[in-house]
Amino acid sequence: MSFGDPNNNPYGPPPQQPPAAPGYGYPQQAPPAAGTPPQQGYGFPQQPGYPGGGYPGYPGGNVMAPPSMPGLLVTARVFLFIISAVQILGGLVYLYIAAFVNDVSDSVGDYSTSSDDPFDAASDFGDMATGVLAVIALVILGLAALSITLGVKFGKGGQGVRITTVVYGALGTIVGLLLLFVGLDTGMASAIIFPLLWVIFGAVITAAPVVPSGTAWFSRPRY
Repeated sequence: MSFGDPNNNPYGPPPQQPPAAPGYGYPQQAPPAAGTPPQQGYGFPQQPGYPGGGYPGYPGGNVMAPPSMPGLLVTARVFLFIISAVQILGGLVYLYIAAFVNDVSDSVGDYSTSSDDPFDAASDFGDMATGVLAVIALVILGLAALSITLGVKFGKGGQGVRITTVVYGALGTIVGLLLLFVGLDTGMASAIIFPLLWVIFGAVITAAPVVPSGTAWFSRPRY
């Protein structure tokens, strides 16, 4: 063993390896000159970037992110759904009352012996009350359907939905104010809270499509 050979020293640095030759079939690339921008990989064309991470628009158009519904319109939409639920419950209650009155009227009519009998008059009055209650129930259920339709159409509706919502909310606010005045005359808390909530809901539903953000939402372009 020779002490002059550095490879025989187990604690010395490892021996220098010769540089690896380029693989067969791959031409050697020269390093880029200073200041030269990096080249795109072969087979992958350079893609333009889209500011803000949005999607590319149609040819000749600007890149736009999908718009979101304003917060006041979202609140009005929720109020419409809440009102529709109350209207559905009210319509079902009126239908139940109409059915009950109809049963009572039929039972009273069984005791009638002539057209001048008081039981016959009571039966006729019960039939008339049943018809009125049934009409009221159908009107309330129709308004519930309108409330749901307007709430659903907020996403894609245009000026027709906007105008209908404003008129519908204004009429609801007027009815709520009338009920509120009646409740204030009675002095009962239960007769004041419900009309007051109705006025608040109606005011929000009326104002949401009128403010600038609501007007811009219903006037936005649709593709």
